[in-house]
Amino acid sequence: MPFSQRALRFFRGLARHNEKPWFEAHREEYETEVRQPMRELIEDLDTRFAQFAPEIGGNPKRSMFRINRDIRFSKDKSPYKTNAACWFHHLNAARSVGSDADAGSAGYYFHLQPGGRSMMGAGIWMPPRPQLNKLRSAIAKNPKGFDQMAHSIPRRFAGLDDEGALKRMPRGYAEDHPAAKWLRFQSFTRGRTLTDAQVTSTSLAALLAREYEALLPLVRWLNGALGFKPASRR
Repeated sequence: MPFSQRALRFFRGLARHNEKPWFEAHREEYETEVRQPMRELIEDLDTRFAQFAPEIGGNPKRSMFRINRDIRFSKDKSPYKTNAACWFHHLNAARSVGSDADAGSAGYYFHLQPGGRSMMGAGIWMPPRPQLNKLRSAIAKNPKGFDQMAHSIPRRFAGLDDEGALKRMPRGYAEDHPAAKWLRFQSFTRGRTLTDAQVTSTSLAALLAREYEALLPLVRWLNGALGFKPASRR
C-alpha cells in the first residue's frame, strides 16, 4: 500500500497540533496511513537491495524511526516529529545512526514530509570520532580516489553535505593536504528532495531503488573505509 495524500494531511495536522491529545485522537490514522505503508516500503526496498547491494538491508519492524521526539535536552518540547523516516544499513553493522553509532555503517535514508520536504539520501551522518578518524585516514591515503568517486555521483544529487564542516583542518593534517577539501567534513551524505507526487506514487519504491543504486559508490567507499565489505549475494 503506497503512501496517500491522507498521510501528508496527517503530518500537516500534526504540525498544527503537536500535542498528545491530538495525536491520540488520530493514532489510527497514523497507524494505517503512515506506519503500515512505511513498513511495506521497507520490506519492498529490502528485497530490491538484494539485487544491487546485498550487504544493505532493512527490517519492517526496526528500520523506521520513532515518531516521538527526544526532548530531554531540547528547548522545543513538541512531543512528536512531523515526518516519518527509515534507515537501511550494512547488515554486519549496528543499525544506529549518528554520534552514538559506534558500530554503525554508511547506508540509505528516506524521509516523508509534506510540502516538497520529503527527501532521500545516502552516506553516513555525523559519525562518532573513531569512525570519523577512519574515514579521514582513508581519504588522506587516497585523495584522488575519493575525489573521483565523489565526482562520479550524478549531478541531480546535491554535493556532499557540509553540515558541521570544520573551518580549519583537523589536528594532524596540513592545511595544504591534497584532500583538504574533504578532510574538513564531519558528515558524508548526498541526496535530493522528493515531491509530494513522487512520495504518494505507486512507483516510489522503484524510484528510490534507482536513486539508491546511483549512490552506491559513495556507500561502498565509506563502508570499505570502515571495514564493512560489499557482498555479491545474501
